[in-house]
Amino acid sequence: MLPPRPAKKPLTHSLHGESRPDDYHWLKTQGKTDPEVLGYLEAENAYLDAVMSPLRETQRAIYEELLSHVQEEDDQPPVPDGDWEYFTRTEEGRAHPLFLRRPRGGGEAQLLLDLNALKEREGHANVWVYVTRPSPDGRFWASLLDTTGQEVWELRVLDTATGELAEAPLSGVSGWTLDWGADGRTLFYATEDATQRPARIWRHTLGQPQTADEELWHEADPTFRAWAHVAENGTTLLLGGSANMADEVAALDTRDPAARPQVLLPRERGVEVQLTDGGDHWLALTNQGGASEFRLVRLPKRQGVTWADAQDVLPHDPQRYLTGMHLFAGHLLVAGREGGLTRLWVLPRTAQGYGPARRVEFPEASYTVRIGANHVYDTATARILYTSLTRPTEHLDLDLNTLETRLVKATPVPNYDPADYVAEQVWVDAQDGERVPVSLVRRRDTALPAPTLLYGYGSYGASMDPTFSLSRLPLLGRGWVWAVAHVRGGAELGRRWYDAGRLAHKKNTFTDFIAAGEGLRAAGVAGDLVAMGRSAGGLLMGAVVNLRPDLWKAAFVGVPFVDVLSTMLDDSIPLTTGEYDEWGNPNDPQAYATMREYSPYDNLRPAVYPHLFVSTGLNDPRVAYWEPAKYVARLRDLRQPGSGVLVLKTNLGAGHGGSSSRYDALNEVAEEFAFALAAVEGRLGAGGQ
Repeated sequence: MLPPRPAKKPLTHSLHGESRPDDYHWLKTQGKTDPEVLGYLEAENAYLDAVMSPLRETQRAIYEELLSHVQEEDDQPPVPDGDWEYFTRTEEGRAHPLFLRRPRGGGEAQLLLDLNALKEREGHANVWVYVTRPSPDGRFWASLLDTTGQEVWELRVLDTATGELAEAPLSGVSGWTLDWGADGRTLFYATEDATQRPARIWRHTLGQPQTADEELWHEADPTFRAWAHVAENGTTLLLGGSANMADEVAALDTRDPAARPQVLLPRERGVEVQLTDGGDHWLALTNQGGASEFRLVRLPKRQGVTWADAQDVLPHDPQRYLTGMHLFAGHLLVAGREGGLTRLWVLPRTAQGYGPARRVEFPEASYTVRIGANHVYDTATARILYTSLTRPTEHLDLDLNTLETRLVKATPVPNYDPADYVAEQVWVDAQDGERVPVSLVRRRDTALPAPTLLYGYGSYGASMDPTFSLSRLPLLGRGWVWAVAHVRGGAELGRRWYDAGRLAHKKNTFTDFIAAGEGLRAAGVAGDLVAMGRSAGGLLMGAVVNLRPDLWKAAFVGVPFVDVLSTMLDDSIPLTTGEYDEWGNPNDPQAYATMREYSPYDNLRPAVYPHLFVSTGLNDPRVAYWEPAKYVARLRDLRQPGSGVLVLKTNLGAGHGGSSSRYDALNEVAEEFAFALAAVEGRLGAGGQ
């Protein structure tokens, strides 16, 4: 079967004295419901099926292997909240979780939501619930439901006394905000503008129509996003607007259903802040005052407070990047990074303020630890999560006085023995002499060099920390190495690492990844290289395939941000205006020139390309379907003889994260791994034209 070739409809973009031909722009402008657009996407899916047909048996074998590592019948550790503890359960053969609770003192579990039953009853192809919140008195349970993957949510409130919804669902809700007032009858939520930017914060009283809800915050600046959350003490709602490099914070008393927000810290370009309520003071993590890796300060609770009033709790340390905190009645738990690893510090609260910070120590040389879900304020125990490349996630309770940890539950992974695997970190030299860390995991009996899957992301300061994933096991069991390149644009080595991989420095992200691949080969670790990235990591894939198509046997370009200029020039679509600080605003000639140099779609050229598996979701609001569709269409025109197979997979009923079913998700992994194995083993053949 020959690959589909969509129609060319000539169009030229002109800006800053440059003309950019774009024969496939119609895949965007005609829209996802257009028969011609859908016909092309369906034809690509049919071509994918033809390519994968001889590989389906391998895919089935990998799927069964993946499933053998899943504890299908399992409960997540319960999280205390008020008089109850809340948890999720999975059951054998059922694709979606159940949400339950039981009394903290012991007793029968109460079912709050069965997503499997809801999906069947309401006839949805997919169902997602990411955010749930019980009211302070436990009477009501709120959740946000998405059934399309478009990330437009419906707010439902369950009356736990009756088992029925307390009122009609609220529609058009953002997934960024959901919290309760202290009275247990007031809800705070957000709505979005036409670009799906969270723009307004609302106060809703149960039983009232949504049209009667009170607007608390309207974020008019299109580069800012509105947000709100209740502080750990349960009595203060913090809300405001945030951009990539600025924050404005206001507060109101959740005990007063008529309270209006009062601005505490107005926005200031370049000043970022996380704030919480310390009782008689505010506690802030901020980069204010040149603290590039952030400092922790306390501010007095008084009108007209300024940064001049700040007192250091943890002063700025260029070797320690502070990233988050959680306040308890008697302690402060701080998260950050030091020496390339995630760290936790505990500070006691005293009558005089905060005592010295003590770092929580762990036995492994390389690990990832983070603050878990904590909803009890007056406690000396904090839930944390701990994992490494070979160690499945452990839910631990940390004693905030002694710093000792107690295992609550280790994630069960059947048919897995961590002793069979070895993890390590190596360093490679980047193009400009910077040293870039790369994390590796393999079976102990794997002979090197070996086929290596190199994963990367490198944007938004998101760190790809060493964590366990059972989905890697089929490749590791077949003699592969799994590697993660900690490229600039992430924050693995602190805020400086992020700043060195954004805006005018974005190319460092791409050259770091290429250096990682070359370095693994030079060190005798990697044989054939397969690259993988999703979303902004898909941009990374598109860029490195353009720069070094010869280096990769295959690449997985997932939900990829590859049409950078066209997207960032369209301020009517999601994410654009809020991301000028990440990529730049191409209406500025200098920013345009930088993006023009690396935008994958605009830099495709006649060349021999490796095997490419490109994927997207039709309802994706983050990276629209037309970006990968245009990319594949143009690439089919430009690939030279000897290029690998090129496929485009469109999930027609989902968005950025793929299918909601855990079994479908496993099958999607199995499909990609079957493609990777065939690429390395020479079973895919040439892609032709």
